[in-house]
Amino acid sequence: MLLREEYEKREKQLLAPYAAKSCESRGREHAEKECPFRSAFQRDRDRVIHSEAFRRLEYKTQVFVNHEGDYYRTRLTHTLEVAQISRGVARTLKLNEDLAEAIALSHDLGHTPFGHAGETTLNELMKDEGGFEHNHQSFRVVTLLERRYPEFLGLNLTYEVREGIAKHSGEYDKPDVQSFKTYGYPTLEAQIINVVDEIAYMNHDLDDGLQSGMLAFEGLKEVSLWNETFEEVRSEHPDARPKIQKFQTISRLIHLLVGDLQAETKKRIEAKKIASFDDVRKSGDNVVAFSEPMFKKTRELINYLFANLYRHFRVVRMADKANRILADLFNAYLNDPRILPPGLNAEIQRTGKAKRLVSDYIAGMTDRFALSEHKKLFDPEEKV
Repeated sequence: MLLREEYEKREKQLLAPYAAKSCESRGREHAEKECPFRSAFQRDRDRVIHSEAFRRLEYKTQVFVNHEGDYYRTRLTHTLEVAQISRGVARTLKLNEDLAEAIALSHDLGHTPFGHAGETTLNELMKDEGGFEHNHQSFRVVTLLERRYPEFLGLNLTYEVREGIAKHSGEYDKPDVQSFKTYGYPTLEAQIINVVDEIAYMNHDLDDGLQSGMLAFEGLKEVSLWNETFEEVRSEHPDARPKIQKFQTISRLIHLLVGDLQAETKKRIEAKKIASFDDVRKSGDNVVAFSEPMFKKTRELINYLFANLYRHFRVVRMADKANRILADLFNAYLNDPRILPPGLNAEIQRTGKAKRLVSDYIAGMTDRFALSEHKKLFDPEEKV
C-alpha cells in the first residue's frame, strides 16, 4: 500500500524544489488527525468534490443558461476543464498536481446563478454591505458556509488551498479575508489557476458561441490567434465537416496556449533564479504567465468575445432577465424573512445580518432553483 508518508517522500523526490509540498503545508485552521493514505492536498480535493457547493455547479450558468441546451458548458464543466488543464501544467513543470487541482476545483464555488449577470446584480444589491464578488464568495463557502462537521464551520482546508482561493481575486480587504494571514506571493500552483482559468473559458466560449450561432467562422477571421490555427486545420483537413474543424481548432488552441504558458513560466523561473519555495514567496511578481506576444493575442481574442458573444443581444436579454429575477427574490426575502427556510430565518433573527445571509442564500442557488423559486413567489397560479 502507498501510505501518506511514502507519498510525501515521493513529492520531495519528484517535485521541483520550488513546488509546494503537502508535508510542509502551513496546516489547517482547526487541527485534525492526518489521513493515513491521502496527502493533505488530496484530502482537500476530496472535501471540495463532496461539498454541496460543488454539486450545485452542475446547474449554474457559464454563459448560456442550463435549459438552453445540453451542449453548453456549465460552471461545473468549466471547473473540471480548469482542473484538467491545471494538472497537466503542474505535472510538466514538476509542481504539485494535487494542490493545483484542489484550488481549481474550488475557485468558482461562490459563483451565483446566471453567471456574471447574477454577480453584477448581487453586487449592486449589496453595495451598502461591501458588495459581492464571486472569488471572495468562494472563500466564504469553504471557510464558513459549508457545514459538514460538528467541530467547525466550512471545510477546514489547508492554508495553501485557502490562499489560492483568496488570492485568485486579490480582494484582501474584504471582512472575511482580513483575518487570513498572507506570507508573500502565492504558490506557483495557485498562479497556474489564474491563467488556466482564462485558457479554459476562452476556448469553451468559442466552442459554445459557434454552437449557438452567435459566433461564426467568417467573423473570427479578424482574430489572429483563431484564424492562424483554423487555417492550419482547414489546410490539413479540407474535407472535414465544419464541426470537426471547430473541435480540431480549439484542441490546437489549448495545446498552443498551454505550451506557451509552460515555456514562458520555465523561462521566468530561470530568469528570477527561483530555486526554492521561499524564492516563490519573495518573487514579487507573477511567475506563471504567457509570453508577451501570446498575451497580446489572448487580449485580442477576449476583446472579440466581449464584443460579439458576451454582449450579444441574446446574452444581454438573459442577463436582464436574471437581474429582475434575483432582484425580486432579494427584495422579497428582505421584506419578509418568514418566507425563507426556517433555519435561515432564525439565523437572520439571531444575527441581524439579513442582507448578507440573503445574499449567501441566493448565491448558492442553481439557475433552475432560482427560476422555480421566482415562479412560486410571483406566479399566483404556481403552487408554493
